[in-house]
Amino acid sequence: MRIAVNTRLLLPGKLEGIGWFAHESLKRITAAHPEHQFIYFFDRPYAGQFVHATNVTPVVIPPPTRHPILYRIWFDGILPRALRKHRADAFLSPDGYLSLRTDVPQLPVIHDLNFEHFPEDLPPAYSRYYRNRFPRFAKKAARIVTVSEFSKQDIVQTYHIPPEKIDVVYNGIGSIFAPLAEGERGKVRQRLTGGMPYFVCVGSLHPRKNIARLLEAFDRFAETQNDAHLVIVGEAFWWDDRMKAAWKVMRHTDKVVFTGRLEQTELHNTLADALALVFVSYFEGFGIPVAEAMKCGVPVIAANATSLPEVAGDAAVYCDPFSVDSIREAMERMWNDEALRKKLSVAGLERAANYTWDLTAEGLWASVEKVLELR
Repeated sequence: MRIAVNTRLLLPGKLEGIGWFAHESLKRITAAHPEHQFIYFFDRPYAGQFVHATNVTPVVIPPPTRHPILYRIWFDGILPRALRKHRADAFLSPDGYLSLRTDVPQLPVIHDLNFEHFPEDLPPAYSRYYRNRFPRFAKKAARIVTVSEFSKQDIVQTYHIPPEKIDVVYNGIGSIFAPLAEGERGKVRQRLTGGMPYFVCVGSLHPRKNIARLLEAFDRFAETQNDAHLVIVGEAFWWDDRMKAAWKVMRHTDKVVFTGRLEQTELHNTLADALALVFVSYFEGFGIPVAEAMKCGVPVIAANATSLPEVAGDAAVYCDPFSVDSIREAMERMWNDEALRKKLSVAGLERAANYTWDLTAEGLWASVEKVLELR
């Protein structure tokens, strides 16, 4: 069979959550199934590292797609012709976008429906595109993959999709994430905070990551804990008015460190050297940083919302993401209770064993096979 794949997000040095999902899954799937041919559709010149196996044919079909107008042109104008030209038997789209103008069976990975519940968190053009197109993608799809039971139920209820059409495939965690060796502990802490313990938050600085309330909560917490620091790791996609306002009134900005986006080794070291992860996003399809922290043996504070309790289970302290005081109280509890931190570390290591890229690839391929059976 000839399986076409949307590989727009395989960008060297810029892999984010969905990009990692695509990269780690596809390199395993293509290697495990040499009997099939895979056509990777890139929207710009590609890096050789993403041509995962000899049964992969990379194809560039411009223009680069980073705006809703270009999404329409690429998926509904250019992609159908490319699918016909390369005689595709199925189309796999790890970022969920589909073509509405092809009869080739399509399998999207719809990670979450944040844009349906919080449309104001996105620029209007993007919000309108997602809310117009994703319901149609869900109905057009031969099957759907999503990354948690929470997201599955959300898709069922929001788009009225039969549950038997949706497969849950959890995200994996990179092998680099593990507890720090004894001799490595404290190195990042020394460099970033002068040796002081820190909470870490990982994720692009998108409104739903709830950075504004986290800053407010930390500022209140730091009133009584002079040694505590907060390290925020992630690319600033939308530094919105809420974040700007929270930052402007903070009294303890000297204790907050923004690292920007980090490559994997540095991300691992920064995460693994933290006192705890604070992940108070109010909407997540999965929440990869939570799983990564658990695999590093780092205790987790998580929002009691959407998929996060499903992912972290009993390996986290939970808080109300819409309450600054609830977030502050969770930080105080974690800071003051060493026995709790040790208990969560052990529980997290056990739970993290459920999230591997091998399992992700196996689950995604099982869904691909169901789609191929429709041919």
